[in-house]
Amino acid sequence: MVIRMTLVALLVGVFPRVARAQTKSDSLPAGVTTEMVAKGKVLFEGSGLCAACHGIEGKGSLGPDLTDSTWLHQKGTFAQIAAQILAGISQDESKSGNPMPARGGSGLDDDEVKAVAAYVWTLSQHRSR
Repeated sequence: MVIRMTLVALLVGVFPRVARAQTKSDSLPAGVTTEMVAKGKVLFEGSGLCAACHGIEGKGSLGPDLTDSTWLHQKGTFAQIAAQILAGISQDESKSGNPMPARGGSGLDDDEVKAVAAYVWTLSQHRSR
């Protein structure tokens, strides 16, 4: 309990958007933990290369906005987001006109992809809560 409260305090101080999304949602998807979300944020902003196309806040630049209610290629479930990151989006499939390489063009392993997907899932959750 103390560890969980410490983690929540850390998230509120360091990761306010993630903490807001989590406290406003009923729960995280099955298999997703607050630790995964926090790790995913770090990867999203850094070595995962996600911010290069989606922007540091996920609002989009070359890639689509991940914070709104519009999902171009699927419905925005955690599993669908993870699968999309793993597979990427070809130029032919892209509805935004910009492809996304598998794993975002980074060297993320499967667990890191799941962490990024967990964080991305939280980005769009504030809209409906």
